[in-house]
Amino acid sequence: MTEISKAYEPQAVEEKWYARWLADHCFTADPASQKPAYSIVIPPPNVTGVLTLGHVLNTTIQDILARRARMLGHEVLWLPGTDHAGIATQNVVERQLRKEGKTRHDLGREEFLKLVWEWKAKHGGIIIQQLKRLGCSCDWSRERFTMDAGYTRAVTGAFVELYKRGHIYRGNRMVNWDPVAHTALSDEEVIMRPETGVLYYFKVEIAEEPGQFLTIATTRPETIPGDTAIAVNPNDGRYARFIGMHAVRPLPEELPADKKLIPIIGDSHVEFEFGTGVLKVTPAHDKDDFEIGTRHNLPVVEVMGPDGVMNDLAGQDLAGLDRFEAREAAIRKLEGLRLMVKQEGYEHSVGFSERTNVPVEPRLSDQWFLRYPAVPQSAEAVRSGGVAFRPERWAGVYDHWLSNIQDWCISRQLWWGHRIPVWYSKIHPAEPPYVGIEPPTDIENWEQDPDVLDTWFSSWLWPFETMDEPTRAKFYPTTDLVTGPDIIFFWVARMIMAGFEFTGSRPFLNVFFTGLIRDGQGRKMSKSLGNSPDPLDLIAKYGADGLRFGLMRIAPQGQDIRFDEKQIEEGRNFANKLWNAARFRQMHGPSTPEPALSGLKLSPYSVDILVLLDDLTQQVAAGYAAYRFNEVAAALYEFFWSRYCDWYVEAAKTEIFADQPEAKASALMVMDYVLSHFLRLLHPFMPHITEEIWERLSFAGPNHAGGNLLMFADFPTKPSLPGTDVITTVRERVEAVYAATGAARNLRAEYRVPSGKKVDFILKPGVTWALDQLPTFARLINAGEVTLEPAYDAPTGVPRALTPLGELYMPLDGIVDNVAELERLTKEIGRVENELTMVRRKLANESFVNNAPPAVVQEHRQREADWAEKLAQLKRMRDALGGI
Repeated sequence: MTEISKAYEPQAVEEKWYARWLADHCFTADPASQKPAYSIVIPPPNVTGVLTLGHVLNTTIQDILARRARMLGHEVLWLPGTDHAGIATQNVVERQLRKEGKTRHDLGREEFLKLVWEWKAKHGGIIIQQLKRLGCSCDWSRERFTMDAGYTRAVTGAFVELYKRGHIYRGNRMVNWDPVAHTALSDEEVIMRPETGVLYYFKVEIAEEPGQFLTIATTRPETIPGDTAIAVNPNDGRYARFIGMHAVRPLPEELPADKKLIPIIGDSHVEFEFGTGVLKVTPAHDKDDFEIGTRHNLPVVEVMGPDGVMNDLAGQDLAGLDRFEAREAAIRKLEGLRLMVKQEGYEHSVGFSERTNVPVEPRLSDQWFLRYPAVPQSAEAVRSGGVAFRPERWAGVYDHWLSNIQDWCISRQLWWGHRIPVWYSKIHPAEPPYVGIEPPTDIENWEQDPDVLDTWFSSWLWPFETMDEPTRAKFYPTTDLVTGPDIIFFWVARMIMAGFEFTGSRPFLNVFFTGLIRDGQGRKMSKSLGNSPDPLDLIAKYGADGLRFGLMRIAPQGQDIRFDEKQIEEGRNFANKLWNAARFRQMHGPSTPEPALSGLKLSPYSVDILVLLDDLTQQVAAGYAAYRFNEVAAALYEFFWSRYCDWYVEAAKTEIFADQPEAKASALMVMDYVLSHFLRLLHPFMPHITEEIWERLSFAGPNHAGGNLLMFADFPTKPSLPGTDVITTVRERVEAVYAATGAARNLRAEYRVPSGKKVDFILKPGVTWALDQLPTFARLINAGEVTLEPAYDAPTGVPRALTPLGELYMPLDGIVDNVAELERLTKEIGRVENELTMVRRKLANESFVNNAPPAVVQEHRQREADWAEKLAQLKRMRDALGGI
């Protein structure tokens, strides 16, 4: 048994145990095992990523579930990996090139991809190492990357299969376009944000009625050169007569008059209430306008390039300008033409690219689309509970999305990613393309599609394509998925569809959605705000276990979390409390591995703590069943800190320090039993320190199923003691002693008697069994002596408290400086009387009582009651000292 040092040093302990677990292959899953399977696939973090508090929350929950499953006797696979993050990774490497004055096109596709792979080899494993620092028990031997050769082949195969089944097609459609990344985006990759913009009102002349104008409101005057019609609602009496006429488009100004004319059309899509009820129609740069243009066979004029820069069709005043610069130029031009009517503020939502954080552009483009497969099965799986969502409210959000689902744009105009496995004939361009996992045999006659697949197209295969056949046979479907609700559509829904489409089965049984971590002001954590602490700094300061436990205590099911570093500090303090309690036990002799309770003569306090341990075991089981990890953490904290350390250990010292070997041995064995069970319950949350104490106290017995390691010890599920009437009576007596202790401590506090000072008490017993508990009671209240006097006739003014044990008196002779204390009490009584007078004067004011908000009046009534109670207490204390 190695001696437990005075101070707990988390870094040394955590490094020691993680290295030991890895060396012993403790996290490696065995598909041939006869144990029941438990599996989780990690939500693959971006290869560009570093550890955030969100990752800490998510992976800690996964680790808790995996570690508990091992202790429950399951064969556990927690499968890790990273995602290639197409847009994000390419942006990182292109940013480096720009610093050198180059672009990817200067290198060419092949050389650029070599550079990306070099970057990945150098930086791509950072977050994996950080997850290990946190203590994550993933099976690192199975780590996957979405661009691995085998995984890439699986992604390609999925595309080919879905193409053959008619789910994938190519079309020229309006898409979301990222002008920075120069690629299309799916609807789910566009983040809508409320913004205060501007509505620009300008007028256009009606060609058939010179001098007659229609006023139009728009947020995007720079797209006027692309307008190919003016639309009004045919039921709008203000404008219906103009349908069939033409308007004079003001930009580009240099066009001849006949080229400026655009038709005025009627379309029911136009809203009466928006702006003036007159709509400019720009089919190439607005999704709704594109639909209107399709209905009316309007020409499509693209005036903006893929980089957000205006092209020559925008006219000489706008060409070459960035879209936002062009907006200002268009406004100046309209003002010069005296066509600008007014500008006004406008609250609306603007779509931003989820990756580059710039406003997206609607753009007509040739793209590959997927008609989602297995939608009915995916919807029914969640409705029926076959895939259980926790919290359940997310099931409604999921169902609504499936009911209004749109085809998925799966092609991206990038070089980093899974190349679309489609080839076009160079010899016969009109013939159908070749689609296959392998290239055409006469590859020299074919040209491959330049686009890559959306990153999420690879991620939706993650639960099963990360596994080989034996692993899949054992561990698929997986048991739990832990993720954030922000990717419920990006990833969760798509994985369910892919599971049914490619395996015929749901990919997981349960989905637990974590909340977001926010700062103290409720803001989302971000680098730009500077409100997101580095988890590695927190680990260095408080230990990985302290960070894990502190964070889990404030993580309610599915709700956002207000982060407070004090909670992480409390996690470290809890680790110190555990360490010191273990050290106290070790100081009193060797511990007993797997101690048995049968045959022990148990003190009432031992019975009480064992029953509370059983209650804790049930609370932990219920918390896990409901995925309420914060409730599990709270129960563990309360039991150990308060019930075990503050009460039981102090009570048990009576037996430990008494000259009764049998009683001492019994108390120590109960300590061993409680500690060994508690360490097992706590291990999933704080794995390193619990493993260290388990070893230091030699709790692994010779018949222990998991060898010497706590991580394979049996997770407590069975009761320690049977429930009987005798136990109930014993516990009632213990609670009476503890309640009496609280009353005695309050007496000390009232008279400012230091808790470390020995004080004599007199107990006038109210129960016959009080004498048996007097030694323990005296220790708990730090009494010099507790005298039992059934007929005690207390002198006037001796402080007393009515307790479950009887009347408790604290004579003050020689304890308190009566003169100084009377002076203090007199001043305090005067202060409280003044406070009470003021609040009563306020309540006597009818105007205040009748006109103030009810809550304010109630607050004053409560203050009156509190001050009155305080005054009575102070007077009792003064009387006890002989004051008048």
